[in-house]
Amino acid sequence: MSSTLDSPPVPSLDASARTAPRRRTRVLALPEARWALLATAAFLSALPLHFADAPGWTYGPLYAIAYLAGGWEPLLAGLRALRGKTLDVDLLMIVAALGAAAIGQVLDGALLIVIFATSGALEALATARTADSVRGLLDLAPATATRVTADGEESVPVSRLRVGDELLIRPGERIGADGRVLDGTSEADQATITGEPLPVLKTPGDEVFAGTLNGTGALRVRVERDPTDSVIARIVTLVEEASRTKAPTQLFIEKIEQRYAVGVVAATLTVFAAPLAFGADLTGALLRAMTFMIVASPCAVVLATMPPLLSAIATAGRHGVLVKSALAMERLGEIDTAALDKTGTLTEGAPEVTAVRPATGSGLDEDALLALAAAAEHPSEHPLARAIVAAARTRDLRLAPARDFAAKPGHGVTATVDGRVVTVGRPDPGLDTDTHTDANTNANTHTDVEGGTVVRVERDGALVGTLVLADRPRTDAAETAAGLTALTGTSPVLLTGDNPRAAAQVATATGITDVRASLLPEDKVTAVRELQRAGRKVLFVGDGVNDAPALAAAHSGIAMGRAGSDLALETADAVVVRDELAAIPAVVRLSRAARRLVVQNLLVAGTFIMVLVLWDLLGHLPLPLGVAGHEGSTVLVGLNGLRLLRESAWRLRESAGRRPDGGRPRAL
Repeated sequence: MSSTLDSPPVPSLDASARTAPRRRTRVLALPEARWALLATAAFLSALPLHFADAPGWTYGPLYAIAYLAGGWEPLLAGLRALRGKTLDVDLLMIVAALGAAAIGQVLDGALLIVIFATSGALEALATARTADSVRGLLDLAPATATRVTADGEESVPVSRLRVGDELLIRPGERIGADGRVLDGTSEADQATITGEPLPVLKTPGDEVFAGTLNGTGALRVRVERDPTDSVIARIVTLVEEASRTKAPTQLFIEKIEQRYAVGVVAATLTVFAAPLAFGADLTGALLRAMTFMIVASPCAVVLATMPPLLSAIATAGRHGVLVKSALAMERLGEIDTAALDKTGTLTEGAPEVTAVRPATGSGLDEDALLALAAAAEHPSEHPLARAIVAAARTRDLRLAPARDFAAKPGHGVTATVDGRVVTVGRPDPGLDTDTHTDANTNANTHTDVEGGTVVRVERDGALVGTLVLADRPRTDAAETAAGLTALTGTSPVLLTGDNPRAAAQVATATGITDVRASLLPEDKVTAVRELQRAGRKVLFVGDGVNDAPALAAAHSGIAMGRAGSDLALETADAVVVRDELAAIPAVVRLSRAARRLVVQNLLVAGTFIMVLVLWDLLGHLPLPLGVAGHEGSTVLVGLNGLRLLRESAWRLRESAGRRPDGGRPRAL
């Protein structure tokens, strides 16, 4: 791999060109969001008037607006389900809200309506944003390509390309189709496909991918795949298929909603009809049935689930992790296997100088060698050149001006520095990319045990030293791998599109033993699904476009936010906004704590419901007392769920003596 491009920077090589244009559905473009906003605004406007004991006519219409705006869609959905001979909690919640209003508990009913409307809006927004990113991914591939014909060149839509066509890829252009290089030498930034952190040298016979960015060398490429079957097109298909076929999951309470709803309705009708059959008066039977429906309604059960999960979401957000929904937070705590991407996830995603080795007899020390190389590389915009210059600046080295700068793709740069010709570039083509010149013997026989990319520095044709550049593991990568191992009981799996040697080096540094390298996006999906077929619930962590299908296919997905692609960020269930890798096991622990609180709350809510229901059935439960007990249980489980808002709920590291099976944290 060369250390530079062969000419001054091309505008299309800017970082902004690496990702697809941003297509984002506006929140208020969604009808669900508009209705939820109206319901919430009306509810919040009514609250101060209600608590201030203002006349009912001042806040009553506002509550009515909240009921109508937030309730008509779940009511319609519930009626449709009823027509299909099913009964769900949507309809039951609407009935409960209306029942609450009928006995004067208008605020409680409106609160339930707002919760349901907001939840539906968030789900619709997440779906729309994912669709936006999938469509935007298609913009990575150019709309047109230059096809070489017997009569010269012609610009044609990419959709008209066929296998066997010959394309001319000019410097700085995106490659229009998957194919193979026929002629020319350049470098291609194919991080979107393979996740490799550096541009890859392309020479005749090498494969290239649609949507990847050509360097400054011109290439002639023969099309080998139809545009509809390109790797980038298959990524889109994989994300869409994974999203459709992902096993449907629900919050715990939603898993039992059908039986619960049917049971409450049937029991309410029985409580109303049975006394009438034995001669009871209509008013008394109706009052008992209404009391039963209120105390048996799922208000406390719903709040048993949501406050712990929403509190966990808020706490995670304060610490730089955006979890997109309550369902996503719940799923994070279920994982028992972690699969990690390498570049940009376990590593920094950019090269750094890891070794400076002056040659014996060169008369240069490390600083002088680095300053010489940086001076020659300074005019280049190649990632390796920028890394060399950055290393020199970190050491506060003075860079002499360079003249007569020239570069050759696949080889390196040449410049005149202090009157002497300096060449910085890759080793001889015959050498293995993982070998470099031993600076002490000047012999090309030493294997680079550090790995990375080796750059030779010559002055007036004589070797004066070598530089080694590598994509370093993050400082918290090993700790994160260990934390995930402790939580799941099994070591994480490394899934990467990079080469096996680079993958093995990162795995060694982080303590990971299961390494799978040179994977295309579909290969990552296959690996995730193999784990899931073996009964594992997989957490996948990645950052690139090539990671998006695996993020969609996994039981739960987390994207690294700093350099994450739009598609990865939208497909993932959670985003590590601050790029702090150690936050991943922390948010998994937080999710498990939230799940434990959900179980506690359900036990409390169930106990209250059982006691109040038995009281109403076997004795005489006054309606005000039934409402008080019902509301008391609702408040109790709500406050219990808010415990996760405490700072102590977030822990980057395991507590001493903490069980690796996810046992109860002492902070809770």
